[in-house]
Parts: sequence; C-alpha cells; structure tokens
Amino acid sequence: MYKYKITLEYDGTGYRGWQSQKNARSVQETLIQAAMTVTGGAVDIQGAGRTDAGVHALAQVAHLETRKKMEPRSIMEGTNDILPAGINIIRVERASSQFHARHHAKARSYVYLISKRRTAFGKRYVWWIRDRLDCGAMAEVGQVFQGFHDFASFADKRGGRETSTLVQIDLVELLETDSLIIFRIVASHFLWKMVRRIVGVIVEVGRGTLSQQEVAGMFDHPSDLPARLTAPPSGLFLEQVLYEGDTLRWAGSFPPIPVPGL
Repeated sequence: MYKYKITLEYDGTGYRGWQSQKNARSVQETLIQAAMTVTGGAVDIQGAGRTDAGVHALAQVAHLETRKKMEPRSIMEGTNDILPAGINIIRVERASSQFHARHHAKARSYVYLISKRRTAFGKRYVWWIRDRLDCGAMAEVGQVFQGFHDFASFADKRGGRETSTLVQIDLVELLETDSLIIFRIVASHFLWKMVRRIVGVIVEVGRGTLSQQEVAGMFDHPSDLPARLTAPPSGLFLEQVLYEGDTLRWAGSFPPIPVPGL
C-alpha cells in the first residue's frame, strides 16, 4: 500500500459534513469516489477533522491509501479534474506508512466570519448580524475560554457520552475589519458543535445580553443555553491542521471567496 498526505479546501454548502454517511452527500465520499477513478482501485481516505454539515475548510488534511504508486501531482490533477467545483485539492505529498491525518495532528485552527452588513455574494460564508456588537467585550470574554476547561455546556450530547468534554484551548482571538468580525480558535481538538456554540455565546456578550461572569459560570454549572445560541454553520471554516513542526498561519490568508472585507 502507498500512502499520501492530501491538503484540500471545500465549500461545505450542500454537504452533510466531511464524514461518509448513508443516503447523504459527504465530502469524504465524494473524494473517495474521485480518487478511485484516478487510481483504478479501492482507496481509503481519512480526514483530520470531521466538519459538520455546511461547514467549510480552507485546509483540511487527509491521508489516502492506495495499492497503486503514483506521482503526487498526478493524483492531485487527476482527482481535481473529477471533483465538483466546491472541492479542490491544494497539495498532495508522499507520506510514511505510519502517518495518520487525525491521530498525528497536534492542533486544529478554526475561524468564524461574522458580517456587519447584508451581502449579496457572501451569504453562504458568513453569519450576518444586524445588531451592533461590542467587539471589545467579545474579545475580552474570549479569553475566558482559553486554558483547560470542561466544555460540557458547549458539547452536543449526540457526540457520545463516553467522549471527554475536557479540552485545552490554546488561543481565542478576534480580528475586526470594516465589514467583518473574524474569530479564531485554536485547540488540540474540538467537540461536536463546540466552536459554533462558543461563537454564539460570545455574540450574546457583544449584544449585551450575557455577562463575562455568566459565561465563566458555564464551565462549573452545565447549561443548555449555548445549544440554543449555536451559530449557523455558514460562517465556520476549518482553517488549518497543525502537525509536528508546523506554525500557525496568518488569520487573514483567505482564498478569494466573495466576502466583503477579505
């Protein structure tokens, strides 16, 4: 078997997420079918992160296993020729037989885009909020999430009771442009819907309906409020998967997507 590391971007609109599912269109299955055509046989493709329905990726990482030895460039170009326009392989590299896209990842970075204005072109990539938000308060409360906490209040119960809700968040930052508010969250891993619920809670602080003290209390006393405040998937992007030796890229290095302010 030959193994390759694949980095790809995709528009998650219209997909039921990354993971293959019965009777549902997924990014993983779409990629597998295209790769099988190129390699002429069965392949195994596993991703570093299981993005949810409607969530996008700027640089998802996956590993591809195949019985056919091919040049990385041939895999990339051949598969891209078959893939739909919303999925694009950026890079293919040879990988060791031990490499695993998910198990060897050291951290993941997500960004979330909030638009300050109604947009005709970028609706599928942002969450448009009419209200004026206090970015200073949002940046301040973001620091509450950094560190090692129990994120039970921010986890979807369908993620499985056996899954630990203890997570170390390394970075929460907010960047602001004339038309966008950009959140960036970096951690070793994330629970299902965790990022969208964190963003939803931070936005309520920006609206003035939640205090920093109330948010901090959600770590000690489980609350169902974050579930009710879950931000829509349209604004969420898996920005980067980091491996040993990788550095976090600049948060403003977006591909040319039609969002004002990028």
